[in-house]
Amino acid sequence: MADSTNRALAEIDETVPHSARIWNYWLGGKDHYDVDRQVGDGIARANPGIVTTARAQRAFLCRAVRHLATEAGVRQFLDIGTGLPTVDNTHEVAQRAAPSSRIVYVDHDPLVLTHARALLTSTPEGVTQYIQADLRDPAAILRGAAGTLDLSEPVALILLGVVAHITDESAYEIVGTLLDGLPSGSHLVFSDSAEVVNPQAVRDMVRQWNRTSDNPRVNRTREQIAGFFDGLELLEPGLVSVSRWRPEALPFGEPDEVDNLGGIARKP
Repeated sequence: MADSTNRALAEIDETVPHSARIWNYWLGGKDHYDVDRQVGDGIARANPGIVTTARAQRAFLCRAVRHLATEAGVRQFLDIGTGLPTVDNTHEVAQRAAPSSRIVYVDHDPLVLTHARALLTSTPEGVTQYIQADLRDPAAILRGAAGTLDLSEPVALILLGVVAHITDESAYEIVGTLLDGLPSGSHLVFSDSAEVVNPQAVRDMVRQWNRTSDNPRVNRTREQIAGFFDGLELLEPGLVSVSRWRPEALPFGEPDEVDNLGGIARKP
């Protein structure tokens, strides 16, 4: 692990903006540089709702994992596109609800590897592991995950905001391959940016992101995002703004919608 971490540190360029660090900045984390803050602020000027959206997606992750661990009885989680750790990471939420939960984080980014030790904490009853792999190679992800997870038992596959970086139609085949490797009773937790509240701002944001980042992304329509759930049993309330997926009780009605659609579905 030490050798891998040292190699990853050597690859980090503090003068080039980095998508994981920008996202960490929006979430209120500490792992970012001046260039990330400058680009993050520029993107936020193009789409003022992006910080709210980022935090709503994170809150959706917490509610989704808690639901699966407490109500659906899921004890295994495969979180792809982990990004940098902040608060209430998947393993923390899952193991708070079910201490025996086993979690595998996946990311291809060398920067995330330098922070893997922060992720590799666990309850004594459970397991938390990190593997470095690319979403574009789902077979390698499944092979790596099998070292920690029992793929004959249900797994929650978590893909939040990461499939937008697969900008062509191969995204559906990739997600399908991952689901094919998981048994009946597994769940897909999925969300991605969409033009829901302020379409022009979201389009401007993606253009700004793609001009400044080495990891381009694409917006998909509601229908295109719904396609990732084909063949699965979508849980209520279906595909919605992530802020409105089973929100916590609020004193003044429903939360505002954000430009990010998500849902959870069960594999029959």
